[in-house]
Amino acid sequence: MTTLVALAGSLRQGSFNQMLLKAALEAAPKDVKVEAASIKGIPLYDGDIELGGIPEAVKTLKEQIAAADGVLLVTPEYNNSMPGAFKNAIDWCTRPPADVPRVWRGKAVALMGATPGVGGTRFAQTAWLPVLRVLGTRLFTGRMIYVASAGNAFDAQGRLTDETVKGLLPKFMQEFAEFAGKK
Repeated sequence: MTTLVALAGSLRQGSFNQMLLKAALEAAPKDVKVEAASIKGIPLYDGDIELGGIPEAVKTLKEQIAAADGVLLVTPEYNNSMPGAFKNAIDWCTRPPADVPRVWRGKAVALMGATPGVGGTRFAQTAWLPVLRVLGTRLFTGRMIYVASAGNAFDAQGRLTDETVKGLLPKFMQEFAEFAGKK
């Protein structure tokens, strides 16, 4: 069975990216195990903290990623780039550097995102590319999901209402799961 870890890059309660992650989980094929992970509780990277040991929240996330066939990064876009807190979490998951091959090398990674702006999360997703390349991941380059005007794409309960995105999500998740399952 293919296993995926899905990770939203926003800490905000009511985040559009948390809503999109939930919709992606619901759209995943039944024969694929998808586990939601969190960046909550991960401190800002500080070498002095690292000297005292890797924080528990980081250890948990690293092990979730290492055990999965693929990682879905659901990224907000802040100032035409990736959110600092999200990048910080991924940076922590490269510590110590000797763990990078075990956690990241050859790992299938897909990107999607939602933003209140009209441009979707194209710039944020593009900003992730050099990071994912240096980690040695296998980037899923099939379907792309950029949810623009996210305030209109979800209802008050956080359910996805945008019919176009609802139609794309199952195909995206199926294709990514197939890609992740091929090592």
